Amino acid sequence: MVNYRTPHLDRIFSALGDPTRRAILARLEREDSLSVSALSEPFAIKLPAVMKHLDVLSEAGLIHRSKNGRTVTVEISPDPLKEAMGWLRRYDRFWSSSLDRLAKYAESKEAEARRKGR
Repeated sequence: MVNYRTPHLDRIFSALGDPTRRAILARLEREDSLSVSALSEPFAIKLPAVMKHLDVLSEAGLIHRSKNGRTVTVEISPDPLKEAMGWLRRYDRFWSSSLDRLAKYAESKEAEARRKGR
């Protein structure tokens, strides 16, 4: 029997399902590490809500927090993202051909519109 239970991947994809958490990861991807207060600045939510998002990301292994004195610094942990991408790549064949057909369709419509616009 195939084991479809992958608790670690479930936590990763669940964490990635929230737009605020994805924005946090995107920011950490652009900047090597940030303090929690600097990380929370652009969000229209209060610090306790940001902390809850960080807890979810941490439980999924997507971030690492370290404390130096009173400052907590957050860094992205890329390995769980690589694991999720590896899982998604197994299903690439299902959507690659559809995306190729969509691109061809869009290109043909664009060419048609240019011809009509002359």
